[in-house]
Amino acid sequence: MRYINFSTENYFHILNRGVDKRQIFMNDVDYQRFLHNMYELNDIENTIPYMARLKDSTIGHQVTNNKAKKNRLVEIVSFCLMPNHFHFVLKPLVEGGVSLFMKKICGGYSYYFNLEHERSGTLFQGPFKAKLINSDAQMMHLVRYIHILNPGEIIEPNIREGIIKNPSKLKDFLKNYKWSSHLDYLGIKNYPSLTNRGFVRSYFNDILDYEKFMMGWKISDLEKIESILIK
Repeated sequence: MRYINFSTENYFHILNRGVDKRQIFMNDVDYQRFLHNMYELNDIENTIPYMARLKDSTIGHQVTNNKAKKNRLVEIVSFCLMPNHFHFVLKPLVEGGVSLFMKKICGGYSYYFNLEHERSGTLFQGPFKAKLINSDAQMMHLVRYIHILNPGEIIEPNIREGIIKNPSKLKDFLKNYKWSSHLDYLGIKNYPSLTNRGFVRSYFNDILDYEKFMMGWKISDLEKIESILIK
């Protein structure tokens, strides 16, 4: 990854995927464990002990309900977990916050995954990839890309080409896809403690306005975020 200045004034598109594009989430427990890590390890104070605390693969599959004040490393605006990769929109809250957060969650999850699935070796393809989000407009289109196009490909394989065979089925599928922040943006409580949704929501009148924008994707919209898409 080329050098990026992760300024605390900016937002970033983050991606990592499995080595050789292998599957990194094998079942619901894997997804839940990763989400748990996203919450638990997003903390300045939780640094050295975290690997030891994650040795037991049965610990904390669900996102914790712990209300203790956290000194967070990053603000998570949006996320989507897919079978072999994941997307985030992050804003660092402290210097070095993005890099430390990614090191902790990828390292901790790799340790868990290899233990749980009796494997060894590298799980992720390498260091995470990142792109600076250059404008609020890019942010809105990117969140739509993360929330709609990524999981949408599971049932609409040609959605990136603008071909959606069953829009109603797609909408229902997205409302039941638990591994994304989309549900919380719709007001459906899923993992609300993970994300700060205020910035994106401020651009819409209400939830219906947000949903209309999300589902109103057009193929030409990809051109608006081409510079911040990660291959």
